[in-house]
Amino acid sequence: MNSHLDRLAKTYGISLTRPSPDNGEVPISDDVKRKLLRALGVADDGKAQEATRRSPKNRPSGKPIPHTFVPEFLRTERVWGISLQLYELRSERNWGIGDFDDLVEMIRFAASLGADFVGLNPLHASFLADPDRCSPYEPSNRQMLNPLYIAVEKVAGFQSNPGLEARVNKLRLTDYVDYVRVAATKLAVLRELWASGRSSLDGVGAGQDFSAFVQDGGEVLRRHAVFEVLSAVMGEQGNGTGWKSWPIGYQRPETAEVAAFAEEHAREIEFHMWLQWLCHRQLTRAVRTAKEVGMRLGLYLDLAVGEAIDGSATWSERNAYISDATVGSPPDPFAPDGQDWHLAAFHPAVIASGGDAPYLRMVTAAMQYAGAIRIDHVAALRRLFLVPLGSAPKEGAYVNYPQCDLLRILATASLKFRCLVIGEDLGLLPEGLQEDLMEAQVLSYRILSYEREDDGFKPADAYPRLSLACISTHDHQTLAGWWRGADIKARLQHGIVPHDMTQTHVEKRRYEREELKVALEEAGTDPPKRLPSAAGGDDKLKDLVVSAHRFIAKTASMLVAVRLADMTGEKQPTNIPGTSGTYPNWKPKLTVAIEQFENLPQLLQIAAAMQEERPR
Repeated sequence: MNSHLDRLAKTYGISLTRPSPDNGEVPISDDVKRKLLRALGVADDGKAQEATRRSPKNRPSGKPIPHTFVPEFLRTERVWGISLQLYELRSERNWGIGDFDDLVEMIRFAASLGADFVGLNPLHASFLADPDRCSPYEPSNRQMLNPLYIAVEKVAGFQSNPGLEARVNKLRLTDYVDYVRVAATKLAVLRELWASGRSSLDGVGAGQDFSAFVQDGGEVLRRHAVFEVLSAVMGEQGNGTGWKSWPIGYQRPETAEVAAFAEEHAREIEFHMWLQWLCHRQLTRAVRTAKEVGMRLGLYLDLAVGEAIDGSATWSERNAYISDATVGSPPDPFAPDGQDWHLAAFHPAVIASGGDAPYLRMVTAAMQYAGAIRIDHVAALRRLFLVPLGSAPKEGAYVNYPQCDLLRILATASLKFRCLVIGEDLGLLPEGLQEDLMEAQVLSYRILSYEREDDGFKPADAYPRLSLACISTHDHQTLAGWWRGADIKARLQHGIVPHDMTQTHVEKRRYEREELKVALEEAGTDPPKRLPSAAGGDDKLKDLVVSAHRFIAKTASMLVAVRLADMTGEKQPTNIPGTSGTYPNWKPKLTVAIEQFENLPQLLQIAAAMQEERPR
């Protein structure tokens, strides 16, 4: 090993070892150190830009950790809410994708059941010019919203016609969101509304409101709109919709070529800023509705851990991101070669710098609408596993982030917006992070199937009060699917688990089902006397599902999130991690429409169990 290189790597926060699949540690190669140093803007001789001169401090030294906001009523009460993927909602009026008006109806319905929040997938802006890049966890820009969620018929000036209604009806009837046709249909109508003398600026004073929105959005909003127009034009010319494949003169927003393009396409750029304004107005209406119906938390929004490497955010602020490495995870028993999530990460020396820090702007973009936010992969507050471009995932290393500064930013924004913070603290965590988060009043994220000890599932009273408990998430099967072993079958079908490991997983699941039965009985949740077999039908599983939700409701956790897909008994998973192109991730719709929810016995029984254990 090169001692000079080791010192340099440590100076800039690069770990000298990484985990191995057998829970050991292996050294990082000199080649990886050099690649990551270059990605951080550091030359082999140690020379660096001024912004990268100092390794970020992981932990506060001697200073108390700042506290994030926790509503006073949560000091003594425990509440619950419903979590869902907005796009998965069906309704008799939407255009083939759940939208902000569906969200308003969902808020009203959830409040009528006693829920205090509605949890959502990330609402970040996607690639409008490439709608099938639809993962909410690989967005184009986390500071912007996704215009595909606009309820078009709620925009002033809208008028339907038989041809449009026929197209929309076809989109409503699909089992999967057809992002390409949804985008084409919505954007065509929105563009017509925009072109019709801007009559769709929603009435008296709206023109001034839009101008103020544009002014407040500043250069961040303008650059995003320029990117959207460039992305569409470049895609049409065969250069791709992501900036990394564009001609060099268009790969940075400050060039003469981009300035000339922006001048030529000024009207279209303004259209994309208008789309963001519509998103803002419609989401604000949802926030207002939550307050009107008495929800004490309102919206609970999810924040992705990073952005697409070739999207709006990395194009708009190149210096704020690491350009030659992507976010991933080290090898583990389930992924022995590691994982590359193909996400761009903020530069650790820039992420918290200045009064207009990138991290502050990113969390503010969500907190302005939310009563709670969930930070995906909260370990990123201290470190990220970065994979050099062109390298295998296992050829990566951890890089430190300024936890002290990031927690300070979180606390400041949280108090300003009175927004609760939840940290997704699953998987391999750096030592002491959970304790620091607890001190900062960041809620832990507890999933039933993960909450196990050597002798079985943890009892309900073992859950920490400062936490959110749930049964399943977008990365899991529903509880019924888990009981049937659908996750094991899916991993086998998609080549994630080798055939020779399948039986081991089946046996493990059998023991887990038995352990869950014991936990439910000990908690006094009245599980069915004879638990259904793994092949049991929906009716036989219903009582088990309700009992498991009652168990979660009994936990000490401040919050419980009930997944809508569990309430409606979905069989199609939202996402199968590890698949790419073999499963329609982020596209399955619910099998029932919002208008039918009040007639679903299982949904109403789960809600009743929640209300009995956590009365509003």
